[in-house]
Amino acid sequence: MTKKIVLAYSGGLDTSVAIHWLKNRYKARIIAFCADLGQGEDLAALREKATRTGASKVYIEDVREEFVREYVFPMLRANAVYEGSYLLGTSIARPLIAKRQIEIAVGENAQFVAHGATGKGNDQVRFELTYFALKPDISVIAPWREWPFDSRQSLIRYARKHGIPVTATKEKPYSIDRNLFHISYEGGILEDPWQEPPSDMYTLTVPPEKAPDKPTYVSISYEKGNPVAIDNRRMSPARLLEALNGIAGRNGIGRVDVVENRYVGIKSRGVYETPGGTLLHTAHRALESIVLDREVMHLKDSLVTRYAELVYYGYWFSPERRALQHFIDETQKSVTGTVRLKLYKGSHIVVGRKSPHSLYSADLATFEKETVFDQKDAAGFININALRLKLGASQDVTLRR
Repeated sequence: MTKKIVLAYSGGLDTSVAIHWLKNRYKARIIAFCADLGQGEDLAALREKATRTGASKVYIEDVREEFVREYVFPMLRANAVYEGSYLLGTSIARPLIAKRQIEIAVGENAQFVAHGATGKGNDQVRFELTYFALKPDISVIAPWREWPFDSRQSLIRYARKHGIPVTATKEKPYSIDRNLFHISYEGGILEDPWQEPPSDMYTLTVPPEKAPDKPTYVSISYEKGNPVAIDNRRMSPARLLEALNGIAGRNGIGRVDVVENRYVGIKSRGVYETPGGTLLHTAHRALESIVLDREVMHLKDSLVTRYAELVYYGYWFSPERRALQHFIDETQKSVTGTVRLKLYKGSHIVVGRKSPHSLYSADLATFEKETVFDQKDAAGFININALRLKLGASQDVTLRR
């Protein structure tokens, strides 16, 4: 029986070499799968490249709407941010790619799935946890953990020797991952966390100093936690995110430069551009601020770190992530309304928010004269809450020194 391997194929250096190497190493038929996640590449050329490199069959599928609707939006409803900065653009794409790989493997009666992730990175974990969560008996091949190449430079030499076209060069050996939500850069000069990224590296955002000299205002409307319109114009999930990428990118918004803790225990420097996602994250939190009950909001916020870790570590299809998502989505039933943002030279601030479910009361919040809130009630409220502090202080001699 001929071996069949379904490879997650991007057309980049690693997976281009992987097709050729896997075919020769395992004497197998290589089925390349490329998910169109909005990476902005010529997919027809990718099909030709994969075939010329040695793939016996190529799947190229447009999953942009599914990606944004079923993966990005649920994550944004959770306000997920990893280690305070990273909006998880690469992390959230992996479970969808891996899911489709498994579905193709079942349809093609393939015994193996493979990916181009390195043995040092997070993606190997994300891919393989998804594989096993969806098909426990699948066999996995991870070329970076098997082949003799020890660097991207050795991959470039192998590719040139075998006539495999690649875009990485010795001058710019970046590892680049792009989808509709973000683009990431790792490797090369970026491996020195003291070095500023080259100015010509960025793709989605202009330098803040070259952004327009006048502010841009944009309104984002939500229904049950999901963005549905920009400036009152309704759009599909993918089109909405694409439009916001353009608006934010022209204003220099969405760049972050972080040193993060990989799941495997290594610290890694990454530079990310997430223009539209940055606006959506800020707008969503602003809308929640006027519609969510205080204790519900605080409970939800206490779970954000855990949710973000689950996405980052690769546990999208885990029972705990699903359980958290059920709770989060329950909180989103009232998250309907509109948020107005002001964008200017790399910065963005909320300048307005409204909702038919708003809990904000001007009558209660005002500093002017009103008859709704009896300020004398505050004394009893403070006394009750101070009771345990008074009791504790009476027994704690250190407080009386």
